[in-house]
Amino acid sequence: MVQYIKMLNFTHYRHLPFLFCDLCLVLWQSHSLRCTESFMKENVVEELQQLQSDNETKQKMLDILKRFHEEEETDSMDEDDSFLSEETIQKIMSGNQISIDDLSAEERKHFQRAVASGELSKLIKPWDPWWLKPSAKYISLSQDGASLVQPLVQQDSVESSENYMEGNQFHDIPPGPGTPLPPISRLSTAGPSPLLAVHLIDIIYSYCFTLRLYNGDWQSDAQESTMVLLSVSSVLGKGGQPGTVLEALLHCLEQTSSSSYRHMGGLQFGLGLLDDVISLLNLGGAALVCLLCDTQRLILAAEKELKSEKLQKSKRVEIKNKLKSAERKVYFIMCWVHEQPAEVWLSLAALVNKEKSSAVECVVSKRGAVRTETVERTGKPLIKEI
Repeated sequence: MVQYIKMLNFTHYRHLPFLFCDLCLVLWQSHSLRCTESFMKENVVEELQQLQSDNETKQKMLDILKRFHEEEETDSMDEDDSFLSEETIQKIMSGNQISIDDLSAEERKHFQRAVASGELSKLIKPWDPWWLKPSAKYISLSQDGASLVQPLVQQDSVESSENYMEGNQFHDIPPGPGTPLPPISRLSTAGPSPLLAVHLIDIIYSYCFTLRLYNGDWQSDAQESTMVLLSVSSVLGKGGQPGTVLEALLHCLEQTSSSSYRHMGGLQFGLGLLDDVISLLNLGGAALVCLLCDTQRLILAAEKELKSEKLQKSKRVEIKNKLKSAERKVYFIMCWVHEQPAEVWLSLAALVNKEKSSAVECVVSKRGAVRTETVERTGKPLIKEI
């Protein structure tokens, strides 16, 4: 169900203005009644009917309904107007599996209204990025770059080890490569470009952007997620080759502040993503390899989904070539990252932090210049005296 709400979130964003901050997801601001009813009719009912009633979906549905019922009880202590029947409430509170198909027609109608109006959005648990979790500090790969059986935890004490393992925190960290990474010299006769570190920043930013947009679950729509990734990344999506850290940051922030993504928080959201980039660089090479490996998995999943899409042959070939090119770049940089010493990432993190303020100033100044030019061209003031 959470996956369903996130899917609507992006696919039908023209009806769903929302602000995506660096630590929270605020969905569905105010709607007129007509907009809400129209949205329900066109999208909610159709998508709910397509939900698969597997165990995972049922459990998510159960969790959301349980939280929704508890919220109702808190808000209306003296009222007996819950839209859930007593039978359904008992099922929820006893922990029985339940899906949308188990609701009565009246319950389903109320539930669909709650989804469309955004009433359920506050019940979605915000995603905690894996790179900000304590366990991310202990990611470790084998000497040849392949994944170990599980990430290592520093054995300072039995207590600290147990604390990090509690709740199986490591399962949230994307696994590294399943096979050893070849030396970069085997992939290219020419030496690696000195700009690879700059290109890496572009990819890290785009990856963080995509995962935060999808609340950490790119698997809900791998193809759309990949299109977002490629639209933000100059290196993967446009064949760009930024020459400096500042140039890479500028492009990323401009994309985030563009009309396509401004509804997600604009420049403020971009600043949070730059902090994500710095955090990941400070984690070191093993974490970066895991990130790139997850990016590669995302692109490969999109390629797989593309096969079942009904597209014109020319369009399919175009998208396929774009995906293959991006996947090769990611793999090449992954192999390069694996060979770099730890101090490279600390220096790069410091450089990103240093250039962050300059990038923000440039974006703000460009935005101001565009507004001034618009006023001069139209002859209309930004503020009209009444």
